[in-house]
Amino acid sequence: MMNDMLARAPMASVPDINVTGELIRVVLSLGAIVALIFAAGWLTRRLQSRQFVGGRRLRCIETMSISARERVLLIEADGKRLLVGVGTGGVRALHVYEGAVPVEAAPTPAPVLPFAELLNRLGRKS
Repeated sequence: MMNDMLARAPMASVPDINVTGELIRVVLSLGAIVALIFAAGWLTRRLQSRQFVGGRRLRCIETMSISARERVLLIEADGKRLLVGVGTGGVRALHVYEGAVPVEAAPTPAPVLPFAELLNRLGRKS
């Protein structure tokens, strides 16, 4: 009698979900989003470093923060270097370097010791 009642009762409609298909769809969507992020970063770097036909006549060589609102910039324009101060009061040329651009010698790095020798030194200090 109980089986007869269960057979006559309407079945609740449960949607048939394909878990594997949904998981693949989510993973592919996530991969597409990550690929778009990398493509946008690559495109941004590519457009920033793009050289114009005539070449760039102005470039910032170095920047140094003096305080929270003030900076010093070393700018090269048409072969001359300018030291420029930027702050809340505006922009001011601090110095114009005349003549050839100085070539700085790169400092020689300290020699790197082998790992075994470093371990021996640490063992002797103890």
